[in-house]
Amino acid sequence: MNFRFHKNKVIMAVVIFIITFNFSLIAQSPEASNIFEAPKSGTRCRAQVVDGDTLPLVYLNTVEVCTEYVFKNQRHREMWTRIKYNVKIVYPYAILAAAKLKEYDKALAQITDEKEKKAYLKACEKDLRKEFEDELKALTVSQGKILMKLIDRETGKTTYDVVKQMRGGFQAAMWQTVARLFGHNMKAEYDGNVEDIMIERAIKLVEEGKF
Repeated sequence: MNFRFHKNKVIMAVVIFIITFNFSLIAQSPEASNIFEAPKSGTRCRAQVVDGDTLPLVYLNTVEVCTEYVFKNQRHREMWTRIKYNVKIVYPYAILAAAKLKEYDKALAQITDEKEKKAYLKACEKDLRKEFEDELKALTVSQGKILMKLIDRETGKTTYDVVKQMRGGFQAAMWQTVARLFGHNMKAEYDGNVEDIMIERAIKLVEEGKF
C-alpha cells in the first residue's frame, strides 16, 4: 500500500515536471513569450499560411437568418400553422427511417449473392414494419405526404426508390399508381428552396427548439 502511494507520488511529480518544463520552454521562446497575455492592441487569433502569407483564421458559428412570413391571407396563415404541426409530428420518423436505410445500404454493400440480398431486404422490411407500421398508420394523409418528402431530404432517395429497392420495380409502380389516385407522388423530390420552403422553415424551428 505504501509502495503504491509512493509510486503515485513519483508519477504525479513526473507529470508536473513535464508540464512546468514545457511552460518554461514557452516562456523562453521569443515567438511565444506572451502567448497567455492579452495583446496591447488588436485581437489574438489562429493563423494560416497561404502562399507565404500569414492570414488570420477565425471560425464563426453558423447562423440561420429567416425573415418573418408575410401572409397573403388567413388561409395562407392556417397553411403555415398546419405544416409546422405536421412537420413536428413526422420529422422524428424521417430521421429514424433515414438512419435505418443508411444502415441497410451499408450492409447490402457487403453482400454479393442475390439470394442473400433478397433475404436481407425481406428481413429489413419486416424490421421497418415492426418498428414503424402501427404508428405510421395513425398519420393523416397530409402528414404522410410530408413524411415522403422528408425521407427524400434525409436519404437522397424518394419513397419510390425505397419501395423499389425493398420490393422491386413492379411493387413500386403499383404503389405509385395508388398514390397518384390520392393526389400524391412517390417520385416527388424535396425542394427546400421553393416548393417545400415552408417545410424547411418548420424543420429549422423544430431543430432549434423554437416550436
